[in-house]
Amino acid sequence: MATDDGLRARKKRQTARRIEDAALDLFDRDGFEATTVEEIAAAADISPRTFFHYFATKDDVVLADYAERLTRVTEVLRGQPRQISSWQALMASFQAVAADYEQERDALLRRFRIMASTESVFARSLQLQAGWEDAVADLLAARHDNSGEPPPARLLAASAVAAMRAALHHWVAAGARASLPAIVQDHFTRLGAGLDRPRR
Repeated sequence: MATDDGLRARKKRQTARRIEDAALDLFDRDGFEATTVEEIAAAADISPRTFFHYFATKDDVVLADYAERLTRVTEVLRGQPRQISSWQALMASFQAVAADYEQERDALLRRFRIMASTESVFARSLQLQAGWEDAVADLLAARHDNSGEPPPARLLAASAVAAMRAALHHWVAAGARASLPAIVQDHFTRLGAGLDRPRR
């Protein structure tokens, strides 16, 4: 049974990836708005109905990696030692995601271009980022810093997501050639100068 479940999960991932690849190719060629779900389904060798089993909208195809990235952030955050501040733990967590992004540079740039030029995709990305803030804030609320009274979890979570978003924009605007983890560290360090200080 476990083997069957694993096989089904692997096939689902493969199908989802095939849909994503087909969609991104069509978006690059014909434009996001001009591409239909039916065309994506045909290119991925599936039915339109199957498409909607995997993605609610075309926007969600572009942003399909968001859930996986959030899982990565929360996994790394859970593993951070309590001896460091919550802001330092967040920086390490988002640097881990930044390193993952670098390994998939070309795919990320394709997604980013579509997001930046398509209002509905950009709006959907902000909705998903709000979900990141919720998940991160929940984890931070259970975390205790060693010194001083920590800033509210929601403030830290929102600031971390904003810092990551700004770092990505900086990286892409500069041609995505510099070290993304280093840019993330720089943005977190600048922003954290005020956040990572105990209140008196």
